[in-house]
Amino acid sequence: MPEHTHRAARPLRLGICGPVGTGKSSLIALLCRELSSRLDLAVVTNDIYTDEDARFLRSSGVLAAERIRAVETGACPHTAIRDDISANLAEVETLEADYPGLDLVLIESGGDNLTATFSPALVDAQVFVLDVAGGGDVARKGGPGIERADLLVVNKTDLAPYVGVDVPRMLTDATEARDGRPVIGLSRHDRASVDALLAWVDGMLAGHSAGTWVPVDPGPMARHVHADGTAHAHEH
Repeated sequence: MPEHTHRAARPLRLGICGPVGTGKSSLIALLCRELSSRLDLAVVTNDIYTDEDARFLRSSGVLAAERIRAVETGACPHTAIRDDISANLAEVETLEADYPGLDLVLIESGGDNLTATFSPALVDAQVFVLDVAGGGDVARKGGPGIERADLLVVNKTDLAPYVGVDVPRMLTDATEARDGRPVIGLSRHDRASVDALLAWVDGMLAGHSAGTWVPVDPGPMARHVHADGTAHAHEH
C-alpha cells in the first residue's frame, strides 16, 4: 500500500474538465503514475455512451483496474458534472466506501466546450485543460472554466512548433484572463512543468487535509462589455 502523507475526513475530489482532445485522460494517467507510489488514488471517468476513457486508463496500467470506474452520462457531459451529479456522486461514494484509505479521487469530465465546470457539490477543486493544438487564441476567449477554475493547464506545449503557437504569449493571455489565478504550461516531456503540476496538487491536498481550502464555484457568469470598453461579469 502507498505511504499516506495526510488523512482527512474523506479524500480530496479533484475534477478535470475541458474540450474534447485536450488530453484530460493523459493528464490523469500522468498524475496516477507520479502519485500512486505515495498516495492512495481512484478515478471516475465520464463518457456519453461508452467507457472508452476508463478503458484507456485501465490499459495504461496506471492503477488497478477496479479503482477506475466509468459513468455513461447518456447526455451532454456537463449535465452529469454540474446539473444532475447523482450518477457521479454515487460512483465516487462507492469508491470511497470500497477503499477507505483513499487520499485523492480524480473525476474526469467527458469532453465538452469552454463553458463546462463541475458542481462544487461534486468536487473540491477543479482543473480546466486546454491544449496548444486548439489555437493560441483560445485562452483569451475566456469562459467560466478558463477564467475561474482553480487551475488552468495549457497542455501539450511540446507541440507548439508544429502548430504555430507562441506558448509564452498563450500563457500570458491565460494569466490575464484569470486575474492571476494559477496557470501551468504542461508537457509530459518537460520535468519542470510536471513538477509544477504535482506541487499544485500537493498544495490542494494539504489545504483539504487541514480544512483551510474552501471550494469556490467557477460556474457560469454573465460577462459583458460596456460602451466605454470596460468589461466585467455578474454571477447568476
